[in-house]
Amino acid sequence: MRLCLLAFLFIPLYLTQAQTVLSGNTDLDGVYAREEFRIGVQAYNRFAFNEAILSFERALSLRPKEALIHEWLGRAYYRSGMEGIALAQWQEALGAYTALSQEALLLASRIETVRNRRSMVPIVNDMVRYVESGRYQGTSTNITLFRQPTTIVPLENGSFWVVAYGSNEIVLIDINGIARQRSRGPINGFDSPYDMVRAQDGTMYLSEYSGGRVSVLNSEGVWQRYIGSKGLEEGQLIGPQNMCIDEQGYLYVVDYGNRRINKYSPDGNFILSFGRKSAGFSGFISPTGIASYEGQIFVADSISCQIVIFDQNGSYSGVFIEEGLVGPESLHFLSDGRLLVADMNRLVLIEPRSTFVRELGRAGSSRVRLTSAVMDYNGSILAANFEGNEVSIMTRLDDMASGLFVQIDRVFYDNFPQVTVEISVQDRLRRPIVGLDFHNFLLSEEGRPVAEQEFISAGNREEKADISILIERSNKTAVLPLDLTAAMRDINENLPGSIVSVVSAGASPYKEALDNIVAPGQIGQLSLANLSAAAIGEASSYTARWRFDLGLRLAASDLMSAGKKRAVVFISGGSLGQLSFEQYSLSELLAYLVNNNIVFYAVVIGNETPEDELRYLCTQTGGSLMHLYRSEGIGQVIKDIAKQASGSYTLRYRSLLPTDFGRAYLPIEAEVYLMERSGRDYIGYFPPLE
Repeated sequence: MRLCLLAFLFIPLYLTQAQTVLSGNTDLDGVYAREEFRIGVQAYNRFAFNEAILSFERALSLRPKEALIHEWLGRAYYRSGMEGIALAQWQEALGAYTALSQEALLLASRIETVRNRRSMVPIVNDMVRYVESGRYQGTSTNITLFRQPTTIVPLENGSFWVVAYGSNEIVLIDINGIARQRSRGPINGFDSPYDMVRAQDGTMYLSEYSGGRVSVLNSEGVWQRYIGSKGLEEGQLIGPQNMCIDEQGYLYVVDYGNRRINKYSPDGNFILSFGRKSAGFSGFISPTGIASYEGQIFVADSISCQIVIFDQNGSYSGVFIEEGLVGPESLHFLSDGRLLVADMNRLVLIEPRSTFVRELGRAGSSRVRLTSAVMDYNGSILAANFEGNEVSIMTRLDDMASGLFVQIDRVFYDNFPQVTVEISVQDRLRRPIVGLDFHNFLLSEEGRPVAEQEFISAGNREEKADISILIERSNKTAVLPLDLTAAMRDINENLPGSIVSVVSAGASPYKEALDNIVAPGQIGQLSLANLSAAAIGEASSYTARWRFDLGLRLAASDLMSAGKKRAVVFISGGSLGQLSFEQYSLSELLAYLVNNNIVFYAVVIGNETPEDELRYLCTQTGGSLMHLYRSEGIGQVIKDIAKQASGSYTLRYRSLLPTDFGRAYLPIEAEVYLMERSGRDYIGYFPPLE
């Protein structure tokens, strides 16, 4: 109901500001301005942003004070990666709109967000607190969703598993709080399930506190077998609680009753135990949280309020934290290497180098005991409140204030009055918001909900990825033909999708001829001969004056109409050359990628240390930098491109607006609502001429 009320209160956009451009002008300049504006809007929807910019500029030369043209010109520059110019155009539009109008308020919010955001990977800012933005209650009226949650396991699609100690089950809950699946284990059921962790292949391990064992589940939550049994002997368990998995896939289980840690191989064989009293270590009193990071095992003790470190062989390495905690439970390392701790009723962040302990926030329920806290794939922290029988959603305070960043990327109107829109949803740090469905969207025309709104698809559900391969044609890579071919072979063999293009980044970048181009989103591999030819390229293309910036723009442009999971994979010697940013700066290249939802990966051949700019592009877009001949290879990273997060959604509706024989500019507004956060965007299009 709240969502619908918001839509009806949403004042129709463009109806006053667009009049002088779209109707009511009979002078010749007005006619030409309207035509150039139409051409620009149509070019924008074809991803021809340079063409759109030229048309909007020509329209502005005829109608220089039109807010609508300035705003569209800003959109085109924004998608082209020219954020500085886009902001200037939006500022011009803002000045022309009526103060405090809906147009002005929404545009001001967009300007502020684009100015301030810097990163799209999940991070925790040292200066920002987390506050409760919502709760998933275990019980609502007479319906029990779960009882006594102990652990949260987030999934890449935005949903998460809740381990329910009190109701002996695990429950899969989507982003809107709807239970999608339950698993109660084998025929004899789970016996006080406590913690659950996921291996890289999707296998899940569930500790059973009263059962004295660990259940092995597949990626769908279906029970497979047991590890361990109840007892005092080596490999046995009494009251198993928290667990973790190290980089090699070994499982570590806190054997609470025996006051030790048990280590098992990926197939469940017992390896060793550690944590009892030894030289330099007094032994555990009440072991709780456990986490693995860079070859070390971190274990919390809720009585001594310490975190201690062991190596993977169980040898004691020393105390990590001995002050600042009041009752640590779960430990989880974030992607940036900092440690997130559930500490009684609060969330605590620990910086590994300085061991500085900082409180992020507190759960607000009157009855609180946080047994688990973990960051989900939308950048929020999900905390299991055992005593309060609920899951708290903790969100950055500035995210709560700024809401969601919503952008209508494209409008399809060829089958008018049926209209299809592609919408991307992000937070203020460019992180994609995943897991949304039809509950979260409302489309409207002139302030009224559209007819027959349908939710078509979510980009995050796609299981394939499209890539463009960019190859450095420098004098350094000219002497590494075998490495270039090996990199291309590994990419080609492991990619779960299609190679859209191969771009040679020489002095004048060009696309190599491919013999097996397939439609975006479909899997198709190159032949061995074509792969080798594309990898090595023409001898004349290798030069000291090779152009990274132009090559990257060309490779990225080929992905505009590709699938929602898309990436540029750059095969490089590690350095970018003297003309790397001759025409486009590093910030402009980054903006071009992230504003069009393209991830950047770099595969380094040769022995040079990669330049910082390469690493920056990878981290800021959510990709990764890897050496071709690293011990684990590049295959798994290439396969994981299809697992990257996508905040793109497609919806369809039937328009009720009159078209004036195709001459009318038809507005469309989109609102996205998630818990206590929301965001809006508005755009327009010209239907086909009749």
